[in-house]
Amino acid sequence: MFKKILIANRGEIALRIIRACRELEVATVAIHSTADSNALHVRFADEAVCIGPPPSKESYLNVPAILSAAEITRADAIHPGYGFLSENAEFAEVCEKCKIRFIGPRPEILRLMGNKVRARQAMREAGLPLLPGSEGVVREPKEAEELARKIGFPVILKAAAGGGGRGMKIVRGPGAISGAFSTAAAEAVASFGNGELYIERYIERPRHVEIQIMADEHGRVIHVGERECSVQRRHQKLIEESPSPAVSAALREQMGRLSVAAMERIRYNNLGTIEYLLEEGGKFYFMEMNTRLQVEHAVTELVSGIDLVREQIRLAWGDPLTRTQQDVDLRGVAIECRINAEDPVTFAPSPGKITAYSAPGGLGVRVDSAAYEDYSVLPHYDSLLAKLIVSAEDRPTAIRRMQRSLSEYVIQGIRTNIAFHRAALADEGFLGGAYDTRFVERLLASETGTRRLRRAIEETP
Repeated sequence: MFKKILIANRGEIALRIIRACRELEVATVAIHSTADSNALHVRFADEAVCIGPPPSKESYLNVPAILSAAEITRADAIHPGYGFLSENAEFAEVCEKCKIRFIGPRPEILRLMGNKVRARQAMREAGLPLLPGSEGVVREPKEAEELARKIGFPVILKAAAGGGGRGMKIVRGPGAISGAFSTAAAEAVASFGNGELYIERYIERPRHVEIQIMADEHGRVIHVGERECSVQRRHQKLIEESPSPAVSAALREQMGRLSVAAMERIRYNNLGTIEYLLEEGGKFYFMEMNTRLQVEHAVTELVSGIDLVREQIRLAWGDPLTRTQQDVDLRGVAIECRINAEDPVTFAPSPGKITAYSAPGGLGVRVDSAAYEDYSVLPHYDSLLAKLIVSAEDRPTAIRRMQRSLSEYVIQGIRTNIAFHRAALADEGFLGGAYDTRFVERLLASETGTRRLRRAIEETP
């Protein structure tokens, strides 16, 4: 096993990796910006190295500084967590050249799946169903309009190098193509340094369902069931659950089997997640692949009993999978609420100092967080503050457990979206499992939803 792993990340995911390493008896190195000197991942790691000032470009995205920290601490592997450099093929390649193991897929896989156009082509060849769309990059608005007329409106323009909802524009008619194209391309350049776009048919009310993949260096691949991720705002996930209330055993088997076959075809290695759009009636379409650990990995851990972070490290070392597909036993239900430092109505970020903090507990309750009383939520980074995850034998019990846990969660001094989650989990659509990716939009537009949200804000400690 690795002797020492440098964690190229911060916050709750850095802590999660440290915990997995401790159980594997692997030493850890935390990197941090000057603003994160008192962060918990810095306190709990075996060693810590400051690599730059607060802005991400000068610290957590500063590749020379990260590699220097790995060299001076003699780390033999780097775990990138999620976000930052976790899907950066060039970073993985440089790690390889420096004889440092990148804990993730090979650089060529990161490069293939990181370009959405190439990924679509590869997955089409691998047998996954795709929405009608462009074969490659769309170069100009006129070409996009011609394709859109063939596909049929509405369509969606997407950044080829994109993710996280940036560089995406829905177009409902030919007159809006030109403006949407320019806006999406500009966003893509600003976010990814690449303005290339592709186009596909837009589904009005899909569900967002993803399949968790595990693959070793010896060609063996399995899946660990699905996660439902349809509760999202501006393409950013807020609530996830496993299993999906919309996926039957037969559909799970079909989605899992096709996903595994596609990963075997491209010789995928390590952890990854294939994201699908699911239509009413059971038709599903490949959307994209995340070649890393997901924020919502904990719900899969709780229904499968598999420590995905530990397995990710083992697979990077070269150990074979210890399970076959038949050994994957999914039990019960798990739900995750992302607790963000943001206004529960507008979702505007809310940095500042936490003046009081008390996390919920009890049977089946897990909190992944790096927050504490007097912790300062910094404006330089993502607003994710904690992940509250519950598990139970069935969905109604899991929902009640989550509602109880949210009512116990105390975070004062800043705004959080706890009240939003309380309103969302009381919604009839969510309770019945009949929701889609426009759930949040409808919730905030309805009189009942806004009334529930106001009441939740008043009741949240």
